Amino acid sequence: MTHNDIVQKLWNLCDVLRDDGINYSDYVTELVMLLFMKMAHENTESGLLDKHPLPEGCRWTDLNSKSGLNLLDDYKRILLALSSGKDGQGNNIHADPLILAVYADAQTRLREPRHLEQLVKSLDQIDWYSAQQDGLGDLYEGLLEKNANETKSGAGQYFTPRALINSMVRCIKPQPGEVIQDPAAGTAGFLIAADAYIKSQTDDLFDLNAKAQKFQRNKAFLGVELVPGTRRLALMNCLLHGMEGDDEGVVHLGNALGMVGQGLSKADVILANPPFGTSKGGEASITRDDLTYKTSNKQLAFLQHIYRNLKPGGRAAVVLPDNVLFEAGVGTEVRRDLMDKCNLHTILRLPTGIFYAQGVKTNVLFFTKGADASKNPKAKLQEENCTEKVWVYDLRTNMPSFGKRTPFTEAHLKPFEKVYGRKADGTSKRTEGEWSWNAKDAETTGDAASDNENLEKSRWRVFSRDWIRDTKGDSLDISWLKDKDSVDAANLPEPEVLAAEAMAELTEALREIDGLMRVLGAGDEADSQKKMLEEVMGVTN
Repeated sequence: MTHNDIVQKLWNLCDVLRDDGINYSDYVTELVMLLFMKMAHENTESGLLDKHPLPEGCRWTDLNSKSGLNLLDDYKRILLALSSGKDGQGNNIHADPLILAVYADAQTRLREPRHLEQLVKSLDQIDWYSAQQDGLGDLYEGLLEKNANETKSGAGQYFTPRALINSMVRCIKPQPGEVIQDPAAGTAGFLIAADAYIKSQTDDLFDLNAKAQKFQRNKAFLGVELVPGTRRLALMNCLLHGMEGDDEGVVHLGNALGMVGQGLSKADVILANPPFGTSKGGEASITRDDLTYKTSNKQLAFLQHIYRNLKPGGRAAVVLPDNVLFEAGVGTEVRRDLMDKCNLHTILRLPTGIFYAQGVKTNVLFFTKGADASKNPKAKLQEENCTEKVWVYDLRTNMPSFGKRTPFTEAHLKPFEKVYGRKADGTSKRTEGEWSWNAKDAETTGDAASDNENLEKSRWRVFSRDWIRDTKGDSLDISWLKDKDSVDAANLPEPEVLAAEAMAELTEALREIDGLMRVLGAGDEADSQKKMLEEVMGVTN
């Protein structure tokens, strides 16, 4: 049985959950509470774990021999014990604090004992030997990805495409001994990929001494996640990949745009895909008082946090929507500050359709925090004009509309990785010119003309800091290629994708107008118009 077969078999179990009235949004949470118990059992039985992570009385063998109402009652008892740390008599069950964090507030919505029994029996029938060949952590990742691809579930907001994560990690090249953070961790995909990269470079950490190995397991990685249910998935994901973290685990519960983020230590590497939207558009509110540029735009706030939280010489790769690259006002100030304090050496313009919000156009910004003058006395001071030139790779123009029919894979990113170079800080010797994916068939916009007509159709161009300031007014929305006028109908985006793009652009325009009205002192009128819009759209609080 292949890895994909097992993932599909696990996903098919969601039909059982649906029969018990459980919604798409709760599928994975409900399933993984059982799945983690089963995987802990398999890892212990196979010798991969020296000690069973779950306390006695709360293990898989305490479930799979039961049936009927006894099974459902025992399962509820186990979840209550794991979430509270005490048994039915109030005695301490001596569970590891991390396990208590994993099962915090855990409860099942299953009502029919026969459905739980079907789930338990189905998990027992899976070929776990085959699953362990690829690693149970990778199997769990596959289930999260499967859930993210189901548009009805809404889970895609927590999931960055695996191909993009791996490519960003290969470019940034995290090293043993470095502190690696993700302030918007989701299910911990970036942190797990960074850990896997380091393990691949160190013979699964065996090249490191005992002290260094302990650092990698307990101190190297730290994420922050706002949503408790998502954090649960992240903690399980990390544990199944051998990442323990501190007493709170690898991923802490909290708001990186609040006090939790303000208290984070400096990092050597930050990898992130901050959530889209404004501070009023979701649960995360921007409550920090240490950010220089006040804004309701969460991405601008996250970007400030990230470049401020890097150590001198620290590296970052961050996924951001287009509006961060061109937004005026505070957006311009944040970009200038970024280019002063950091060497913003590379921008990757991503194709559309690779995220759950298909209409959102995104980019990856790669930058290094100043220079460490203590190591090189001739280096630039950390907060002064650190960006001299920005390299831009256009992977958006004349690319297919990615989705289920046309998956976005690591092969699409290989040409970019090649021109990015081997040096993680973006200082490899670089040469303009890269014509993959039929770039030479593209037309040009004329906005970034070159004396070399051949380079105008390259996907890989470089622009000086002076040009960005004088020509673009410090906008980083730099493009020079134009999609062909005649497009094969087979490659046209789906209608819902086109509609989503239009909606995303309209939403951004309305947000900017709202901000302008408030600056002009017309806040009451802005609130009135917003209320009218909510009524038209049928939005309720």
